[in-house]
Amino acid sequence: MSKQRGAWSPDSSTLNKAQAVMNAAAESGNLYRNGLGMIASENIVSPMVQKIVASDLHGRYAEGLPGKRYYQGCEGFDTIESMGIELARSVFNAPFANIQSTSGTVSNIAALKALAKPGDGITAVSTADGGHISHARMGAVGLRDLNLSTYPWNEERMEPDIDGACELIRSVEPKVALIGQSVFLFPTPLKEIADAAHEVGAKVMYDGAHVLGLIAGGVFQDPLREGADVMTGSSHKTFPGPQGGFLLSSSEDPAFQKRLNTAIFPGVCSSYHLHHVAGKVIALAEFEEYGQAYAEDIIQNAQHFASSLAAEGFDVLAESRGYTASHQVLTRHGGTDSGAGAKAASLLEDAGIVTNMNMLPGDSKALTPSGLRLGVQELTRVGMGPSEMEEVANLYARVLLHGEDPKIVKESVNELKSNHQVIRYCFNDDKLNGYPL
Repeated sequence: MSKQRGAWSPDSSTLNKAQAVMNAAAESGNLYRNGLGMIASENIVSPMVQKIVASDLHGRYAEGLPGKRYYQGCEGFDTIESMGIELARSVFNAPFANIQSTSGTVSNIAALKALAKPGDGITAVSTADGGHISHARMGAVGLRDLNLSTYPWNEERMEPDIDGACELIRSVEPKVALIGQSVFLFPTPLKEIADAAHEVGAKVMYDGAHVLGLIAGGVFQDPLREGADVMTGSSHKTFPGPQGGFLLSSSEDPAFQKRLNTAIFPGVCSSYHLHHVAGKVIALAEFEEYGQAYAEDIIQNAQHFASSLAAEGFDVLAESRGYTASHQVLTRHGGTDSGAGAKAASLLEDAGIVTNMNMLPGDSKALTPSGLRLGVQELTRVGMGPSEMEEVANLYARVLLHGEDPKIVKESVNELKSNHQVIRYCFNDDKLNGYPL
């Protein structure tokens, strides 16, 4: 009798490789389950989002827009995406929303495709001052072959020098004035920059990848009311959904909206990961219910964590402005390009605290920076508050200031996290506003 297709035993070497992948994934999960996830660009998703991301939608295609598809079998997904578009318009108070993008960077590429042609000018924050790599020649700006001019930077305020930025825009007359950073502590004085951009006929693009949840929660700034023509963002940072992106606009012009939709498909996406889109829709529904409270708690925790770090003796940036108005906190650990940030991140990981090294103003080498960029959005998501922020700051001090063995500190990290094993700010069945990790 012949063996049924796909039913025979696999070669042991290939099975071992697959099992190694499963083991590595489990190890990563244990690191975050037992430790403190504090990378500013990460978050955890709700069980309902996890469930739909693992659904049959994972392997399906739906090019086009709801009701205008290039494939059959999309009726159910049309309902999902249509609902998501309306939720995104509501949550972000935006006349236009496209929820198809597979990441924040893909959203940026699409926006630049819609707003400028190769050879056009663009102004943006330098990566050395906290701009994202997609804003640079090495990233999306270079991919679109745009001529980049970077804003002068106010290091004390950790924002573009507003007068200098407006002068630059009026001087170079770009097609796009891009605002937003990867290091993003404070709202940008957007109206002044937008006024200068619109004077010279430029479109204003706001990259809200890191702060999109804070914007939607009403606790950061309101770019689409402050002059931004287009806002891009990630769906998996302070907005706590699956990995993906958003493209939003303040424009009600059907022709401009069509340009944006076309920039996504066929511009930068073919099929666009339907399971992640469905996850975004659930995350949008959860955010509409719990998002304001979540955003407020993130800000409170970030500010308390920053002041607690300073009280422990750390060099926390932007002291004169109260350290932060976002989910991020920046600390400096040694001189410019000293690599002290990298060393600090490694020691903290040994203690079960997951962070990332980051360039700070003055650094020029990405692999040997002096800083750490820390985020509290994931700790907030599992119910930690101001008192826990003090504990976490003390754990940092034990490792980095007092030289305690990270393995000993890890025991305290695990004990703290053991009391915070429930995902909050999401739908659930038991009315406790949370699910076990």
